Amino acid sequence: MQQWVTNFQGELAALSGAFLWAISSTAYSLLGQKISALKLNLFKGLIAIALIFLTLIISGKLQTAVNLFTINLFLISGIIGIGLGDTAFFYALKNMGARRTLLMGTLSPPITALLGLIFLEEQLTFGAWCGIFITGIGVAWVISERTPGVAISNINIKQGIVWAILAAIANSTGLIISRFALLSSDIIALWSTLFRLIGGTIIVVLLLLLQRIRQEKSGKINWSRKLIGGIFIATFSGTYLAIWLQQTSLKYASAGIAQTLLATSPIFIIPIVVQMGEKISVRSVFGVLVAVVGISFLFTF
Repeated sequence: MQQWVTNFQGELAALSGAFLWAISSTAYSLLGQKISALKLNLFKGLIAIALIFLTLIISGKLQTAVNLFTINLFLISGIIGIGLGDTAFFYALKNMGARRTLLMGTLSPPITALLGLIFLEEQLTFGAWCGIFITGIGVAWVISERTPGVAISNINIKQGIVWAILAAIANSTGLIISRFALLSSDIIALWSTLFRLIGGTIIVVLLLLLQRIRQEKSGKINWSRKLIGGIFIATFSGTYLAIWLQQTSLKYASAGIAQTLLATSPIFIIPIVVQMGEKISVRSVFGVLVAVVGISFLFTF
């Protein structure tokens, strides 16, 4: 059992990250109705940076030997994948809701696999390609039917689709850059996550300053304990832990496989639906089974 876990630690980390992202995405969808996408991205970035820095202190890993080139790669990865990608994702959530946004998120695995093939020369087997394809179908089959009901007051499908596509491209590009940096260094996943978050937060701050200079209104935030608690919980699970697991998966699994498993987060929404009293249809169950078959292809072929 221990040997199996060791052999598939990258894949298991990706699945764990997908589970946490499923939980936090519903929270982000609600929070996005009260806070602008840029500010929400800023707050989650600052909280996550503080949590990771505290973890490094407690674990005694505050010092690390890494060259400037590798640091810059992680910063660029964070700027593209977290700063721009997550902001686009939040805009997509606000414009068309979690169901359609997560459906569009299934574009990330093939984009990542293609970029990995071009820039990292990662040769995926025929079985792995089949697994990516089958898993994508299963995920799309599930989330195209229903997700936990979230009241979206401002639905704009066309804008949402554009933001979701941009988010998928930015996320995939950030992952490829991050994986290249991970493979070319011995840096631990926690430090790489910190550098990525710093890069993402820097670009968000610059965009907010530009927004302020241009005197664009972003809306006043009505702070409350419930709102602060929601941001912290969503950040802890969806950013602090999920991105840490994402970096771990990229360290030990190929980019295409890691991103495919990370994209299974919509499947994990089903138990949440059950807890909320929603009925599960035969179509939803079948979609999960198809996705599981796809995941098994990734493990065995």
